[in-house]
Amino acid sequence: MIVEERMTAYIQSLEVPESEICGQMRKEALRDGVPIIRVETASLLRLLIQMHKPAKILEVGTAIGYSAILMSECMPKGSTITTIEKYEPRIPVAKAHIRQAGKEDCITLLEGDALEIMKQLDGTYDFIFMDAAKGQYIHFLPEVMRLLPIGGLLVSDNVLQDGDVVESRFAVTRRNRTIHSRMREYLYELKHHEELQTAVLSVGDGVTISYRLAKK
Repeated sequence: MIVEERMTAYIQSLEVPESEICGQMRKEALRDGVPIIRVETASLLRLLIQMHKPAKILEVGTAIGYSAILMSECMPKGSTITTIEKYEPRIPVAKAHIRQAGKEDCITLLEGDALEIMKQLDGTYDFIFMDAAKGQYIHFLPEVMRLLPIGGLLVSDNVLQDGDVVESRFAVTRRNRTIHSRMREYLYELKHHEELQTAVLSVGDGVTISYRLAKK
C-alpha cells in the first residue's frame, strides 16, 4: 500500500456511487481475483477524460472491460475507444460486459498481442491508457509515441508496484526483478523524454500522466 490504508479508506469513502454496470463489474473482479483499476484511480481517470475530452481513446489492457466502460461513460458524445486484450479467458467476459453496457457502438475490442496490434494501428489517439503487463510498458513506448499526437495524454497505471519500485532490485523477489528494472526504466524515460511532460502520482498503485509536447 503506497498511501496509508486509513487515508485510502477515507478517500474512497468520499466517492459517489459508480454506475450500476461498473459497480457490478468491480464486485465480479473482486470475487474472481481480476485486477482492475482501484477506486481512486478510477476517479482520476474520469476527471482526466472529462477535462481532456478525447475523440479517440486507446486502451492497452482490457481485462474484463471495466475501465473501457468507465471511460465511455464520461467521454464526449461521438468519441470512440479501441481496447486491446491478449489473455483469452477474459476476452468473452469483456465482450459480454461491453454488450451489457450497450457500448458496442463506441468500444472496439482487438484481440491479440498489444505490441503487434499497435504496430498495425493507423492515425492517432489523443488519449492512451496503459494498463497491461507492467514489464512491457517500456517496449510499448515507441508505438505510443507514434500514435500520440501533440497535445495528447498518456496515462499509465500500476507504475509504483505497491511501492516496490523504490526498492533495490535485490530487495524484490527474483521473479519480479525484470519487471522492477523495466518499470524503473519506463519511469525514467517518461520523465526525461524531450517530447513528454510527465507527473508521477502516488494514486492507487501509482499513475503517470504524460502530455505530448511539440518537438523542440
